[in-house]
Formats: sequence, structure tokens, C-alpha cells
Amino acid sequence: MYAPERQQEILRLARDGGRVDVLSLAEEFQVTAETIRRDLKTLDRAGLVRRVHGGAIPAGRLDFEPDLAERESTAADQKDRIAEAAVAELPTDGTVILDAGSTIARLAGALPLEATLTVVTHSLPIAARLADHPGIQLHLVGGRVRHRTRAAVDAWALRAYGEIRADVLFIAANGFSADHGLTTPDLAEAAVKRATMRAARRVVLLADSSKSGQEHFARFGDLSDVDLLITDRGLSPEDAATIERGGTEVLCV
Repeated sequence: MYAPERQQEILRLARDGGRVDVLSLAEEFQVTAETIRRDLKTLDRAGLVRRVHGGAIPAGRLDFEPDLAERESTAADQKDRIAEAAVAELPTDGTVILDAGSTIARLAGALPLEATLTVVTHSLPIAARLADHPGIQLHLVGGRVRHRTRAAVDAWALRAYGEIRADVLFIAANGFSADHGLTTPDLAEAAVKRATMRAARRVVLLADSSKSGQEHFARFGDLSDVDLLITDRGLSPEDAATIERGGTEVLCV
């Protein structure tokens, strides 16, 4: 297969699936990862795709949002390590907000049985996971539930978060960077995330390194609003140093 033919097929796959990644493409076309990166660079220069960490998305798809099942299966090992590290950031007998997100859900599943916490969340899957925890006083924030993320949004959720003050917020993002801050595809979810950040004394971002450099439609904060970023070792030392210069501590696990 000639390079233009391969690039045309890569573009089709990106448009059909909403995203392509370098390693899967290299395996599918039986070429090196470097060859695929050159293909993506060519398509990016032509304005047909936008390169992101580890792959590319179709141009104009800043609103691309994987569904819950896809997010649960992506970077599973990294998310497990991030969640385990986040346990150390839990307050003692304090109050935490758990944002919607697959890595945050893993943190919910990793809460020790002996933990005694007040937990506030607008995520149905997280609430269901914690409902039987013996030491958790669980508060479920209501609102319109987005089918794609199973998270409550809009006025009810915003009002509830405006009335509380928590020790720590564990928050997720679809993209983060020093230049573009924290982003997510949906404006309603961005508004709730913004409200949770105002409701907490300390903000901990849990995000695997594939989110680094990604930019989505709805911006909900700066990285400087985050006290601690817990991510995996896929984040480059240069990016970590840039983030830390902005005042955010970075922990790579």
C-alpha cells in the first residue's frame, strides 16, 4: 500500500471512530509507529486531522467524547495506579467531592473499608459503587443525567455545589495542558466541574497521560487552579516541569 492510500484509510478510520491511535494503526497496516506518525503529521498539515497524544482525531472534532464503556477500558493499568496513589490524598474523617470520570470511579472502588468520609458526587456509577460502603456518608447531587457519562448536570447540580464546602475535590478532565487549561467536550459538564472546583479547598486532578495536550470544546479551569496532578509516567519530564512552574504539583505513578 502506498503512503497516500494508507493515509486515506487512516482518515476514514478517524472519521468513523472519532479517534485513531498510533500503535493500533501500526499493527493494522504492518508498518512502524514512526511511519504512522509521519502519516498523521501529513494529514495534520493538510487540516484533515488534529494530532493528540498517542494518535489523532478528525479536524473539527473538539467535541469528541468517548462513551463510558470505552473510557473504562482505556489505559486501565495507568488509571488503577493513579487511583491507588490518590487514596493517600484522602482526608481523615473529612469531606470529599468525587467528580464523574472513569479514573475517579476507580478511586471510589479503592476506598479502604475502614475509611470514614463524607462523599459528595453527581456521578450515578460512583454513587452506586459507594452506596454500601460502611464508613461513607454519601450525598448524591441531582440534576439532568447525561446518558453518555451518567453524570448529573444543569441547575440542580450547580445549586447543590454552591451550598457546600469540601476538603478535597478529585476531578477528571478529557484534556489538560499548560496553555489551554482543563477541557471537556460538554458545556453542561464543564459548568458542574467549575462549580465543584469552587466548592473545595484543595483540587486534585486525576488524569492519565493520554489527556496531556488534548483540547476539547468546553474549558472549565486553568491548570494553576489544580493543587496536585496525579498522572502516569507517560507524561514527559518537560511537560511535567512546565506544569509545576505554573504552581501545580505533579505526581507521576
